[in-house]
Amino acid sequence: MTTLNEDLSLALRAADVADAVSLPGFQRRGFSVERKADKSEVTEIDRNTEQSICNLLRDERPDYSLYGEEFGVVGPPNSSYQWVVDPIDGTSNFVRGVPVWATLIGLTYDDEPILGVVSAPALGRRWWAARGLGAFHGTNGTSQRIHVSDVSELRRASASITVTESWHTARKTEQLNVLQRSVGRLRNYGDFWQHMMVAEGSVDFAIDAIGLGPYDIAAIAAIVTEAGGTWTNRHGEVDWRSDSLITSNGSLHNLVIGMLNQP
Repeated sequence: MTTLNEDLSLALRAADVADAVSLPGFQRRGFSVERKADKSEVTEIDRNTEQSICNLLRDERPDYSLYGEEFGVVGPPNSSYQWVVDPIDGTSNFVRGVPVWATLIGLTYDDEPILGVVSAPALGRRWWAARGLGAFHGTNGTSQRIHVSDVSELRRASASITVTESWHTARKTEQLNVLQRSVGRLRNYGDFWQHMMVAEGSVDFAIDAIGLGPYDIAAIAAIVTEAGGTWTNRHGEVDWRSDSLITSNGSLHNLVIGMLNQP
């Protein structure tokens, strides 16, 4: 019987394999860029990175299924275990030469995220966690346990809020404006990074864009949970298959959700 610790070790190896594909591609700047049906960008590096992850994980865990952003679900469809992979979260940054992008590798069991690895090789940073094993951050071979902050007042909070047209379409412009004016410090770090800073305790809550996929959420959810934080969609529901993600230190979560959902 495979242990969760062994699955985490495998996921970290898969992140190494992914970094070996994605980082040289990013540095060479010689890749093709296309538009998917949803108008988002995709590169050949996205696809090559996902394929390299899939090859390793499917070879080592043939009884697990795998759900990737670029190639969908492969492996046994009724498995209790499913890897959930975003080969490059932050493709727009990747395309433009901004180093804030990462590979996300999550593992779910009975449809609950139990493990996550987020690897950002252009930043030289990585985050990982598994249920009951703690959450960690590493830089250049180091390893440090991480935990969310204890800030409990909105006026003292540091927030990252990704305001996009999707929020305006959802008629939440005024609610976001009120929330932004209520915090002590506001930035828009975007994508995976804001949520990893919540897990580290340097940001107290993060609101992502509407329009995410499950592969944007699963790994992050596992890390934030193990770091002592809270995550839900914009309605306050714990569902990694949602189209939105809000992470927090837990103390501020109900307040943020309540303000977002004011009529």
